[in-house]
Amino acid sequence: MAKELPSIPYKSNVSFDYGIEILTIESLRDRLEDLDHNPERPHQLAFNMIVLYTSGSSKQMVDFVWHDIRENTLLYVSKGQANAFKFEEELRGYLMLFTDDYLKEQLNKLPRNEIVRLFTSHLFSPKIQIPESSNVGHYIDLFFKEFYKNSNVYNKRMICDSLYTIIFSKLEELKQFQTFHVKQSNKLELFLRFKNLVEANFTKSRNADFYASKLNITYKHLNSVCKDIVDITAKNFIDEFVVLEAKRRLINSSIKSNELAYRLGFNEPTNFVKYFKKFTGLTPNSFKKEYN
Repeated sequence: MAKELPSIPYKSNVSFDYGIEILTIESLRDRLEDLDHNPERPHQLAFNMIVLYTSGSSKQMVDFVWHDIRENTLLYVSKGQANAFKFEEELRGYLMLFTDDYLKEQLNKLPRNEIVRLFTSHLFSPKIQIPESSNVGHYIDLFFKEFYKNSNVYNKRMICDSLYTIIFSKLEELKQFQTFHVKQSNKLELFLRFKNLVEANFTKSRNADFYASKLNITYKHLNSVCKDIVDITAKNFIDEFVVLEAKRRLINSSIKSNELAYRLGFNEPTNFVKYFKKFTGLTPNSFKKEYN
């Protein structure tokens, strides 16, 4: 039987643990044989991660989509997303790992719009191409040096927190140019309420009318909001969410597709198979074998 997709917990390798750590891509690549899992195989993160590539070219998978990477490419991977690397000899860069608790502490220092742009994976691409004129890489390199070379533990925490806030704000500054359409806060707030309802109720209903009713708006209004924010209909968003959730569950447990069908709210397993194949071109079992 194929090995199930591992869920990788946050684990600090330093004596002090703030809930954040940074390491180089080359150091991870060089100790592949010592790891409990192979980072080049799909795995699910139980923490958040920012990856900055400073040289080389390759690919990285985020939620089953392979992204081309090159010098100054940055990818953000949220907790729960599926991830896989493709290491090449010339690859260099950094991985910043941080827990949800650390993230929540830092979010209090940042405006809500910044949180939305970087942390709503359904809204935006995880990939940012850092322009040469930006100094994001400089601050991440400085974070790495301070994290390992500053011996004063008290000052280290304050410095790391400050640098993290700077890095986060710098990334948001770049991200806003990719998300210019998210300017009407009323529509954004309504979309986020819709998204939260889908997350809580997708096993009960995949019908857009159900969510429009919950929001006390018309189906037409909900569709208009979704098209303005994510350029797809409300029904498309629901279907994409359900399929992604099905993919994550299929490869992250020993659950059979028949059982998963019922857990996802399908009355018959055959309906789930048809639904899944419609959007992926694969049956649930075929998809699981391909990624495992």
